[in-house]
Amino acid sequence: ASLVLLRRGDAVRAFHNVCPHAGRRLDWAPGRFLFDQDQLVCAAHGACFTVPDGVCVSGPCRGQSLTEVALRCDSDGVFLAAD
Repeated sequence: ASLVLLRRGDAVRAFHNVCPHAGRRLDWAPGRFLFDQDQLVCAAHGACFTVPDGVCVSGPCRGQSLTEVALRCDSDGVFLAAD
């Protein structure tokens, strides 16, 4: 699964790289994302998501959120959380 990590200051959160509007990837090319005024922009339909919480604030899925993936952060780095 493709993930996108969003960071603001020390806060880091991970989300599936899927727009809730139509299930398409958020990136315009693998690993290449659009940002405008500190918001992640879906390359397919222009939905804008806040960083780092992944809430859609404009576009066709306004009010919905990206699907979060649990992380574990410590002094060694950022890791996917164990189940």
